[in-house]
Amino acid sequence: MTNPELLTRADALRHGRTPFVLATVVHAERPTSAKPGDSALVLPDGTVEGFVGGTCAETTVQLQGLRVLQTGESLLLRITPGVDTGTEGAQEPGEGLVTVANPCLSGGTLDIFLEANLPPALAYVYGHAPIARALLDVGRVLGLDARPASPGEPLPPDLDVVVIATHGRDEEPALVGAARAGVPYIGLVASPKRGAAVLAGLDVTEEQRTRIHTPAGLDIGARTPGEIALSVYAEIIALRPKAARAVRPTADSAAPRAMAEAVDPVCGMTVAITPDTPSLDRAGSTVYFCGPGCRHAFADDPSRYAHA
Repeated sequence: MTNPELLTRADALRHGRTPFVLATVVHAERPTSAKPGDSALVLPDGTVEGFVGGTCAETTVQLQGLRVLQTGESLLLRITPGVDTGTEGAQEPGEGLVTVANPCLSGGTLDIFLEANLPPALAYVYGHAPIARALLDVGRVLGLDARPASPGEPLPPDLDVVVIATHGRDEEPALVGAARAGVPYIGLVASPKRGAAVLAGLDVTEEQRTRIHTPAGLDIGARTPGEIALSVYAEIIALRPKAARAVRPTADSAAPRAMAEAVDPVCGMTVAITPDTPSLDRAGSTVYFCGPGCRHAFADDPSRYAHA
């Protein structure tokens, strides 16, 4: 079963809005060192915590886990020593399955489910009136991390939504701060006339001004606070493809690193380049390896792998 300490660690990461991948062995064919239920976490910096097999299996899980953090799409990873089951990183369309030929395995096959755990969209709602309370309630029902906010409060770097429903109180500072911070969706709950007047007086660039939506929400004939909140989130959902973003850093964590990869010249595996990836400097460039074994083999006879 999954290590209880690992589950506690995963809960802490979720609480801190840190993205991660939970890798769980769901099937193992002998001989393998991993067993069904073994699990590990892949963090945005490439750190792997836990156990899903030996060094080479862990290297493959690290690479594919970082790819999952980039896409947000969970998948089933099959690691097999057979070279005829598919090329490294090949994906069978529509099945969510990636098969990796790993020549380092001593035999057997591992099926590992890589589950993306990305923090929910973070929404700040300004105001204390019924509409603001409805925005918080509806946002949470929709799965957002909706929080009340106050003017002058620092904006976290992974903020997705700002909705201002203060009915004329401290609107300008909140709007300017959100616009300058590059928040993907900014909405002002106001009448068309007052909203246009507020927008015209803001000290922001024209590009920033165009990203502020007022009156916030789709025109669905909303009247009650709940209906107005529904119209706002309907607009956010409608604009989601345009406002989509990669996972950004939080105040306490890093975003997934830009994917940098290299091919191990000894075994031919593709590896993620992280500060901890085994490497050697050779002829003015850096050569990366899946593990210490391949690094030692290369160091003993570099000319043998010159073709790679």
